[in-house]
Amino acid sequence: MNSHYFIPDATLQSRPQTFSYEFNGRTFKFTTDVGVFSVGKMDGQTDLLLRNMPPVEGSLLDMGCGYGCIGIALAGAHGLTLTQADVNPRAVELTKKNCAENGVASTVVLSDGFENISGSFHNIVINPPIHAGKQTVYRIYEGAFEHLCPNGNLFVVVHKKHGAESTVCKLDEIFKNCETFYKKKGCFLLRCKKL
Repeated sequence: MNSHYFIPDATLQSRPQTFSYEFNGRTFKFTTDVGVFSVGKMDGQTDLLLRNMPPVEGSLLDMGCGYGCIGIALAGAHGLTLTQADVNPRAVELTKKNCAENGVASTVVLSDGFENISGSFHNIVINPPIHAGKQTVYRIYEGAFEHLCPNGNLFVVVHKKHGAESTVCKLDEIFKNCETFYKKKGCFLLRCKKL
């Protein structure tokens, strides 16, 4: 089986790469590595999400955080109380390193979906692991509903070719109010509110 970023694979040799990312008037430095999503650069969908999300406040869970870029950028820009989680131990270690590098406080948790997550959050953001399969991704969406505060927001970025339309249907089924707040070149930015 090929190694995927959502499958812990301790056999992968480490080859870290660091890049800079400008966001909200600040330069962030991120170290990435093989076996983690989007090595050496900010992927386009994540960049689109960060640059078009409405301002958020309170607490944020960055679910499936990878090397931590979404949560670090948003917490660094808006002073959020940050929690980050990933199933991949290498991703968790990179997230801790990147938080320290960028001076952002975070509770970083090794977790398969919401398995090791407790408490509720004002905001949850997900760039879902589409290639892990719908069953896994939908389980994460259902967990997000359970872990949002009343009136809390879920933000999701997904491409049309990766099932944006079925994602909207599933989120509407769970939340009853999924909206597309931004769309560009087949990339959908979605927001749901827990009412």
